[in-house]
Amino acid sequence: MKPTSEQMLWMYEKMVEIREYEETMVKVYLEGKLPPKIQKGLAFDIGAGPVPGEMHLAAGQEPVAVGVCAHLRREDTVVGAHRPHHFAIAKGVDLKAMTAEMFGKVTGLGRGKGGHMHLFDPATKFSCSGIVGAGAPQACGAALAAKKLGHDWVAISFFGEGAANQGSFHEALNLAALWKLPVVFICEDNKYGISVEKADSTAIASNADRAAGYGMPGVLVKNNDAVEVFLAAGEAIARARRGEGPTLIEVKTDRYLGHFQGDPEAYRPKGEAQRLRANDPIPALKAQLEALGKLSSEVDAALRRAISARISEAYDYGRNSPYPEPAEALEHVFVA
Repeated sequence: MKPTSEQMLWMYEKMVEIREYEETMVKVYLEGKLPPKIQKGLAFDIGAGPVPGEMHLAAGQEPVAVGVCAHLRREDTVVGAHRPHHFAIAKGVDLKAMTAEMFGKVTGLGRGKGGHMHLFDPATKFSCSGIVGAGAPQACGAALAAKKLGHDWVAISFFGEGAANQGSFHEALNLAALWKLPVVFICEDNKYGISVEKADSTAIASNADRAAGYGMPGVLVKNNDAVEVFLAAGEAIARARRGEGPTLIEVKTDRYLGHFQGDPEAYRPKGEAQRLRANDPIPALKAQLEALGKLSSEVDAALRRAISARISEAYDYGRNSPYPEPAEALEHVFVA
């Protein structure tokens, strides 16, 4: 079923919010990490600045998150990967708490202990993991729980095409099909597993074809388009809610930035990112809404002002929140 104009507006708003959130993070993350001038022996310092450690951003991949999450309820589970912000925002994770977590602050989702690759929000049933391929079995667990409780909740596993070569991916698909679990596996094919092209690591052109080996539908979304993702995801999620089992969807999407911030991207052909941006999915969805008479320049400007205000508030909250006390290092940990 095609999205309503309200659903399209929601997807557009969330895509704009995701993009601005991550563009802001590009600037914040680089603070203190680059030397004031190029000097011998000085280089990018990944541990410096207000947001230390790796940072994986998803600019360009917004349609995958919004096209799926537009169908979800608060009770549905989403398990993301190490590039998780677009999924978290689309699922409704609190921006302020998420941002504080990235700053390592006590007001963060994990009291500043997890960082951006380990965001956990029980209120929205969202989680993610820095371990490649780890999310698929976790999504199966949530789907099994929903089934045993007699609810029509679904679980979504988001992952990159590189994760489709992990054993955990195949084990999860086999189990989900065997037990007819209400889970949908969403593969983001952005062409690169870190710096390795898909063609150099994967024996088949589309991971959606692998679904046949586990007796479930496999769907390939060829365009990085929110509406196309919405259509494919809607059918798969409805099927899962009816108790008919899992679906595997692969979406051809585009990663505009490096695998991580500071990535020299020497593996990419010159000008590739600029060419990909020529097909930016956000202006494409905006044009569709304008053609339907559902988005004027005035409404768009007001929408963007509201988004900018939310994002500014979140980053201010993250910067100004306190760090955990040193003694907290011994709290909230597993002890053998």
